[in-house]
This record gives sequence, C-alpha cells and structure tokens, in this order.
Amino acid sequence: CQFFLRGVQMQAEENQQKANEILALYEGKKREVVEQTRSQYGILALDWLFERPIFKSSDFVASAGIPAPTARRILAVLREARVLRPLVEASGRRAAVLCFPALLNIAEGREAF
Repeated sequence: CQFFLRGVQMQAEENQQKANEILALYEGKKREVVEQTRSQYGILALDWLFERPIFKSSDFVASAGIPAPTARRILAVLREARVLRPLVEASGRRAAVLCFPALLNIAEGREAF
C-alpha cells in the first residue's frame, strides 16, 4: 500500500510541476504574443492555442473568433517568431498543420517537438 501511495504522490508532484510550468508559459506568452501581433485579438489567439496546441491553420481561421485576415496574419507572425512550428506544410488546398511546441513539450515532460 505504501508503495502505491508513494507512486501517487510522485505523480501528483510531477503534475503540479507541469501545471505550474504551463501557467508560467501562459503568463509569459501573453505579453509576448500581444507585442508580436500588435492585435487586440492576441490574447484570444493565445487562449485558442492553449486549448488546441496541434491544429490545422484553417481550423484556427474558422473557429478562433478572429476576423479571417487578422487570424491569418497572427498565424504568420507567430510562425515567424517561432511560437508556432509547422508539422505539415500547406500544399495546394490542404491547410498547414501547426503546433505550439513550448506547451506540448511541457505536457510531454521532454523535448518532443
């Protein structure tokens, strides 16, 4: 029983650390994204990215609640700033698949992206 409880405690501590790192990432990226995008939609975009760290660019444009031209510009700015990274480049009519590596690496507990 003690072995099991120690395992639960270790997992809880690890998860608490990840949660703290995610909160710190969010707070740090808030200012950075607003400065980089110079958009009133910067925080909305960041919130969307935290909900979906792997996504099609067309999904962001369609569902982020940001006007389409602004959404496309925000994606371009964040890609150039390396906040976002392509997993699959756009090709023809197929949208690019992008990821938010800083968040995914925290969730994975290692440099996976």
